[in-house]
Amino acid sequence: MAAQRITAIYPGSFDPITNGHLDLIERGSKIFDELIVAVLRNPEKSPLFSLQERVEMLQEVVQHCPNVSVDTFDGLLVDYAVRRQARVILRGIRAVSDFENEMQMALMNRKLDPNLETVFMMPAVAYTFLSSRLVREVCQLGGDTRSLVPPQVEERLRSKAV
Repeated sequence: MAAQRITAIYPGSFDPITNGHLDLIERGSKIFDELIVAVLRNPEKSPLFSLQERVEMLQEVVQHCPNVSVDTFDGLLVDYAVRRQARVILRGIRAVSDFENEMQMALMNRKLDPNLETVFMMPAVAYTFLSSRLVREVCQLGGDTRSLVPPQVEERLRSKAV
């Protein structure tokens, strides 16, 4: 009997993608047969980068991972997972403060689709403090973001800060 391929989805807003996100993507790509980085389309938020810009940046920074693709979705994540035949949701947990919210989402997703598992990964220690919100704030206040995001993203951040 052949082993079943496992497709995972790593959902998020990625506004912008950080080195912490990239760390999880690279490590997740080594665990799962296919990893879909799914950018949430949320019309109620006012992102720094457009949906298209976020997709382009992600595609640029994951080129070296052949089993990683980038897509967009809206609506329920479980419905998107069914459409993409994914069995796993990959989520990062930076600190204990992330855990309660992530656990609630994972339990709700399991309630909506008992066949969908959530896998939590800790980021590398160097990225435990890192969030897209903090990166945007540092950039808007004129701080150096070079160690926080991939180089391609840093260039785009600088152009937004002008």
